[in-house]
Parts: sequence; structure tokens; C-alpha cells
Amino acid sequence: MPSEANSRVLSSFLDYLRIEKGLAPLSVSAYTTDVCQFAEFVEKRKRTLLNARRTDVREFLQQLFSHQVDGRSVGRKLSALRHLYRYLLLDKKIDHDPTLNIDSPRQWKVLPKSLAKDEMEATLAAPLKRLTAPAGQTKTSLELAVRDRAMLEAFYAGALRVSEMISAKLEDLKLEAGYMLVRGKGDKERVVPLGKSAQDALREYLSQARPALAAAKQTARASYIATAGPARNCPLLFIARGARKLTRQRVWQMVRAASAASGRNASPHMLRHSCATHMVENGADLRTVQTILGHADISTTQVYTHLAMDRLRTVYQKHHPRAKAR
Repeated sequence: MPSEANSRVLSSFLDYLRIEKGLAPLSVSAYTTDVCQFAEFVEKRKRTLLNARRTDVREFLQQLFSHQVDGRSVGRKLSALRHLYRYLLLDKKIDHDPTLNIDSPRQWKVLPKSLAKDEMEATLAAPLKRLTAPAGQTKTSLELAVRDRAMLEAFYAGALRVSEMISAKLEDLKLEAGYMLVRGKGDKERVVPLGKSAQDALREYLSQARPALAAAKQTARASYIATAGPARNCPLLFIARGARKLTRQRVWQMVRAASAASGRNASPHMLRHSCATHMVENGADLRTVQTILGHADISTTQVYTHLAMDRLRTVYQKHHPRAKAR
């Protein structure tokens, strides 16, 4: 645990993240872990977060690398420290930022993993294909399969995060207009388009699967559900049996099971990156991809730049008369 002085700094920083920046609880938790780790490091050197030096930050990062910590994880921890010291500067609690002129690890800009187009197709079809298996039919198996297919289509069409998926509300879905309102990091709202395949899957889920799932498991709580009606009045778009809220763990399990059909072990974030990758490969500009992903800064989206360059090179070689071999 950090010392009393560091605990006060951390507490005020976390309040700033929650209240002023509006970050989600999971993001705040990640910042807490990273800053606490650095606080413990500087305390061993008889320092605090307020008087840490640039050499402390550098040696902290070097220690992480010496312990075989992945470059992206090191980059995330450095980003957390940068946010901390920018806040302390704004709050006039320090005079200089010890994270200035410290480069992020090169691995921080690696291209995220994604599924190929045929692998994505197999993943999207997996929930309904499981019904043909001998043990695939149960009382609510069809409704769950239709729901899972709709979730996968929404993941891929809108490049959604897990937290955005499980917190999406019925009122956010505008099927007739072909888009969906998404509340992302910092409670920022964005509009994501939905293709015909996603619209059809969502329409089938809303008409067939969701009412059945909302009415499921009305045994011991049947009288309460019938009177209070939480199932029928549940505002969430995607629900578990009995209109309960889906957990992050359940969504991860569903995506992993579906991706097994393609021979991959995918995560929800891989579906998000697959959407961005396939858009860039098919000619989308980075500003459009940035808008759909909900990135605050275009630099975050620029990890997909080399895909755009690969496509540009291919198109040039195919159509420019001087690029063709004679």
C-alpha cells in the first residue's frame, strides 16, 4: 500500500479521473494499479509521487522491461504516469513533469491482432451452427444463439467495446435509420452505422429472442417479475435469461466459443480491431475509422496506417500503366 502522502495524491487524482474526466470504473481501476506500482517503486527510494524525478521514471520502466513485462503494458503504465503528472501540474502541486521527453516503448504502436475475413464469417455463423450439434438443443438455446449472433454482428459492425455492448440500451438502437448510439470512454457519445447483416440479426433478436429471454427462469421469482415487471421494462438492449444484465466474463466466453469455429481464440477487442482493419483494407480513410472507433486522437488510429499504404501500393501497381511490369 502507498504511504499516507502518496495515498492522498492518488485519491485526489482518482477523483479527478472519475468526476472531471468521466472515466469508466475499469479505466480508473487500471490507473490505480499502475500509479500504485510506481508509488511503491519511489517509496523504496525514499521519495514520494510529488518529488519523483525523471530518473525514477526511467529506472521504473527499465525495471519493468527487466521483469519481462510486455512493451504495450509498459507503454500503458507510462501513459498513466503522464496523466498523473499533467493533473498535478494543473493543480499546481508540482513545478515540473518527470515524464517529459520520455519516449513510449516502440512496441506500444504495434498493430492490434484481428481476424481475417473468412475467419470473421465463420465466427459470425458459429452461434446458429452450434444448434445442429447433438447437444445443441435446449429450452432457450435458439434464443441464446440468436442473441449471440446479434451481439457478434454489432461488435463487428460498430467496433464496440465490451463495456459499450453490455451497457447499450434499447433506446440507443435506431434500426430504421441504420445506426446505433454508443456511449464510450469518458461518457462520450458517438454514432456507429449498422450494415444490413447487423440490422437483420438485431431485428430477429428483438422480435424472437429477447422477449423469450426476458420471460425465462420465472420460477421462484415469478410473482415478483409478474408484478414489478423488471424483465419487460429492462432498458438494456442485450440481456441474459430473466432480463439480467450480461457480465463482461460471459461476453468474453461467448466470443471465444464463437471464434473457435475459425480455429482462433479471439477476444471482443479483436472483433473491434477486425472491423477497423477490414475497413482500412477496403479503402476507408483514417478519420472515418477514428470516428467509428471513438478514438479521441487520430494518433491512436494511426496504427492502421500501414494497411492503408499496403492497399494504396496494390491499387497503384494494378492500375498505373508505369507500375506494371513490361
